[in-house]
Amino acid sequence: MVNKGSIIKVDYEAWTSEGTLFDTTHKEVAKANNSYNEEVVYEPLPVVVGVGRVIPGFDRALQEANVGEEKEIVIPAKDAFGERDPSKFETLSLREFQKREVNPYPGMRFQSEGRTGTVVSVTPGRVRVDFNSPLAGKDLRYKFKIVEEVSDQVEKVKTLIDLNYGQGRSGGFGVTVNGTEVDMKLPDSCKYDQRWFIAKYRLVADLRNHAGFKTMRFVEEYDTPEAQATPAATGSEGANRELVEEEML
Repeated sequence: MVNKGSIIKVDYEAWTSEGTLFDTTHKEVAKANNSYNEEVVYEPLPVVVGVGRVIPGFDRALQEANVGEEKEIVIPAKDAFGERDPSKFETLSLREFQKREVNPYPGMRFQSEGRTGTVVSVTPGRVRVDFNSPLAGKDLRYKFKIVEEVSDQVEKVKTLIDLNYGQGRSGGFGVTVNGTEVDMKLPDSCKYDQRWFIAKYRLVADLRNHAGFKTMRFVEEYDTPEAQATPAATGSEGANRELVEEEML
């Protein structure tokens, strides 16, 4: 069995008790159940076991599973997305939607003050919104298999990048490990991405707490384009590489 704090990759299918697929790492399963999304990366999910990165019932089941073992479990609502909370139903002014040029309708997903809710009903001047998770109050069925427990330090770094920044994003990073130190050369996509600025600090915490690193460096590099040569010009050939930022955390 895997231990708390282990870094793993897991394949799974997640179903409601009514038999509706709501999440999976398998592309073909998603397509077969009309839930395929082109923007989703269908590959094993990176997880740090036992630290609350997935719903409680699934987290406990992962700690009781062996690598390569296929398991199927039923998770009661209280250990999934919780019971439905009547206090999370709110009535909002229609003007709040109109200010955003939004025309609300029943079933529409809506964000307000960092919360996501579902419009339940629309009456003159008022909109009833349910801020419970759509899966609140539902028992869930999970079929899963831990496909890998990550042990290589470079792979741990890449897996934690995927976990915190988004699956499939670690491929652009250059990772060099030296004992308890790790250097990460950032891809160009990170340089102006607000999501990376947030993900970076979560990544640092995971590298310290779950991979044993003491020093983490993030390096950005920019190339100075080669100037066009002129008859009077002299100098070195090739682009000058300028290191403009090196962060040590």
